[in-house]
Amino acid sequence: MKYSKLFVVAITTLALGGCFTLPAGPAGPQGATGDTGATGYTGATGDTGATGYTGATGSTGATGYTGATGGTGATGDTGATGYTGATGGTGATGDTGATGSTGARGSAGAKGSTSVDTVLVVPVR
Repeated sequence: MKYSKLFVVAITTLALGGCFTLPAGPAGPQGATGDTGATGYTGATGDTGATGYTGATGSTGATGYTGATGGTGATGDTGATGYTGATGGTGATGDTGATGSTGARGSAGAKGSTSVDTVLVVPVR
């Protein structure tokens, strides 16, 4: 019974402890930082193997000759050009006809007088 009373008190304390919270206290001092361990050695790098030789390149065969080109045939001559015929002469020019005579000249009309009278002038043909 002694344990059962203690058990009940402990459970009650835990149940009530979840209902009440207390403010946090001040932060404690920071702990010292530990030393970093020494770095281990890196192993040596191995050598690279030698490069093999490249085989020789084969020669190229000779190039064949080109056949001869045939000659060009002769060109034919041009035929002769014909002559131009003679040009005909120009015919004689005819005489000019006689020139007609000039007609007779008409006579002058009568001269008017200086008087006040009426003068009638009749031309003669």
